[in-house]
Amino acid sequence: MKIHKLIIGCVCLLSLWSISGCNIGKGGGGGFNLYPVSEDIKLGLQVSKEIESNSKDFPILPEAGNQEIYRYVRGIRDKILNSGGVKHRSTFKWELKIIDDKETLNAFVTPGGYIYVYLGLIKFLDSEDQLAGVLGHEIAHADRRHATRQMTSGGMIGLLSQAVLGNSSAAGQVTNALIGLKFSRSHESEADEYSVKYLCNTEYNAAGSAGFFKKIQSQGGKTPQFLSTHPNPENRVENIELEKRKNGCKGNQKYLTEYARMKNKIR
Repeated sequence: MKIHKLIIGCVCLLSLWSISGCNIGKGGGGGFNLYPVSEDIKLGLQVSKEIESNSKDFPILPEAGNQEIYRYVRGIRDKILNSGGVKHRSTFKWELKIIDDKETLNAFVTPGGYIYVYLGLIKFLDSEDQLAGVLGHEIAHADRRHATRQMTSGGMIGLLSQAVLGNSSAAGQVTNALIGLKFSRSHESEADEYSVKYLCNTEYNAAGSAGFFKKIQSQGGKTPQFLSTHPNPENRVENIELEKRKNGCKGNQKYLTEYARMKNKIR
């Protein structure tokens, strides 16, 4: 994939002795972020355009004829966004698209909040709280700005600088890196933690994402695409459930019947 122009407003030169030219912010989950929020927004828009222009790799489910599925999944997204815990609720786009791939168990988010969920993942899950847990996890990656924080610590400063100067090859590499980004264990743990916090202010079982991991463990088969970019420590389920107890979350809704009804509409 190619991007003809990628604008990065804040280019920094790093040395062993100094960091200059940008404001440095620190957040939970580990790592500085050399990029302002505006760069998350620009990067997300660029990547979303690339994704939606590549129907071979990312066949977007058309809204026509699938309005009810989109309405249902976006309703879950909106409950999370309106929970009061999403810092960039009014700053990021939070656009959600479904990828028409019934075999792949995956979901991902770009900087700036463009969310993509595969039909395969929706079909695999058993309840609404599980999907809410996964969406909360992805929303947390964007809201906590993990992509640009990881790019800061992952040696991509030079690559981004080349992209700014018009190197289309570098820009394409940046896009591919963002789409397939493997987050650090600390960022994954933080996304799990914030998924619980977001759902804690809703009627959902706040440990919904733990249900996904439990089902994966019970299958004993191949590792899904979702986990190829989301490392799964052995104690992940326990940590999610502990986070629910720590936050005193009272919600317990799973909406099994409603979820089964929605899944039956997938053709």
